[in-house]
Amino acid sequence: MSRILLGVSGGIAAYKALEFVRAATAAGHEVRVVQTPSSRQFVGEASFAALTGAPVLTSEFERDPARGAFPGQPTPAHEPLSHLRLVDNADAYLIAPASANTIAKLAGGLADNLLTSCALAAGCPLVIAPAMNSRMYEHPATRANLDTLRERGVSIVEPGVGRLASKGEHGVGRLAEPAELLAACEAALHVAGSLSGLRVLVTAGGTREPIDSVRFVGNSSSGRMGFALAGAAHARGARVTLLAANVALAVPAGVTCRKVVTAAELERACEEEFPGADVLLMAAAVGDFRPSTPSAEKLKKADRTRLELELEPTPDVLAGLAARRRDGQTLIGFAAEHGGPALDYGRRKLAEKHLDAIVVNDIARADIGFDSEHNEVTILTAGRDGSGSAGQIGERHVARAPKASVAEAILDTVEELRAGR
Repeated sequence: MSRILLGVSGGIAAYKALEFVRAATAAGHEVRVVQTPSSRQFVGEASFAALTGAPVLTSEFERDPARGAFPGQPTPAHEPLSHLRLVDNADAYLIAPASANTIAKLAGGLADNLLTSCALAAGCPLVIAPAMNSRMYEHPATRANLDTLRERGVSIVEPGVGRLASKGEHGVGRLAEPAELLAACEAALHVAGSLSGLRVLVTAGGTREPIDSVRFVGNSSSGRMGFALAGAAHARGARVTLLAANVALAVPAGVTCRKVVTAAELERACEEEFPGADVLLMAAAVGDFRPSTPSAEKLKKADRTRLELELEPTPDVLAGLAARRRDGQTLIGFAAEHGGPALDYGRRKLAEKHLDAIVVNDIARADIGFDSEHNEVTILTAGRDGSGSAGQIGERHVARAPKASVAEAILDTVEELRAGR
């Protein structure tokens, strides 16, 4: 697998860095850790050393017993400069948590400790995960520093919203979860530009069909899968347009987003964007029916003892797009099934809509699917089996994993399909 250098700055969220190391090493990556002196007030070197099986460094003047080598690498015969050799050997450098102070130093190009010296010398992808109080995160200076880093090509893993370190405090600033950190690193580890030059259209979320001016018929899709796909495609160099139907998530950096509400609005947006796309990832859950005669005003409960709705079918957006695809386009559908013969339905949908692949998952399970941060899917591909022969349906099972990791597997399939043309 790959070698990840982890930089840990001071903050209560440093405990999550331990969980990141556990997740990264379990996934087969080798990890080395550098700490700022203040981070040792929260997590000691011994914990990181035990999990990584490698020495932990906190100063550029400290002797490295491994001489910059990662676990599994031969130890060089000479004593190299640690801040140069560590990043030379690393495939990615993650700083998590990244405090407001560390982010300011990185934006200013300062190198006053081992962590920031490594960042300034790094030729590998740099990933930064901020963690701090909400007032510090939302301060204009911090926002400007993060923008500066983004402009330099640094990947920023946005913090979450929730309970903060100070008692009673709630807001943005929580360090992203270890699974998200690992997914961001793995995205950065992909060969740069593997989708470079491609235009990728992603749909996400769930459509809503109005009953009246207040109520609607909708579904439970959170948009997490589609947003993960958009972010991962951008990380691989694609130009990504995201059509988001009623999604309350932060738009991935570098992604162009259009917001829609109903199936009709999604259809119009798709018709406008699809002709210029090379890849379509149709992850949105499009409602199958809508009220035939929605009310322009709020229906009053006092005016009636019961309410009957007449529903009519919504347009099949994906089938319509597939019917007018041009040569060279790759179409990936999604089928969220509730138990039963999910794969049989997926195979039928794959053939009927003339798709290149379809991603099938069982939303009956509480630990995956809608509004979960994890998913488990089977990717069915048309026209090829494992040996590459024509006319067969290939199957790839992706075991339960964070949706960011599932997104990477789906994009791997996209690359394989396009390489096989």
